[in-house]
Amino acid sequence: MFSSSNESSGRRPRGVDTRLYFLIGLGTIFGIGHHIDHVVRGNHVGWPLIPEVTVFTYTLIIYPIIVVGIYLTVTERVGVRYWTIVLGGILFAVVITHFGPWATEPPQDVIEPYESVYVGYVAFGWLLTFVISLTAATTYSIHRWILVRNTSS
Repeated sequence: MFSSSNESSGRRPRGVDTRLYFLIGLGTIFGIGHHIDHVVRGNHVGWPLIPEVTVFTYTLIIYPIIVVGIYLTVTERVGVRYWTIVLGGILFAVVITHFGPWATEPPQDVIEPYESVYVGYVAFGWLLTFVISLTAATTYSIHRWILVRNTSS
């Protein structure tokens, strides 16, 4: 189902293959779901839902970056290095925002707003799956970047 390269078409657009596209898509779906979760639980939201510009507002910029990145990848203007930087940046931002001593939106902010603790834990599970999907995508893009660098040398 997923080819590890685009060699069947006779070309390799700078290391981006169907697996990486799949992982980018998967991470995007989990990202959209996490943004929807913010809206449903009603905390840590910002413009365009409320007049205040917040971290939520700034994180919405990732969707145009992904769409433009897909376009630039398909037209062979960017490659796996672009995706390694973008995915790594998103992963870093999500992890420091939700986990660790500097978390501005810690796990309890995801779980506690829901009336049902079970729904809260589903939302938190979604967040964890988002982080896992970003980790997989970033790791795979690093792998592809190294592979491209080694084969072009």
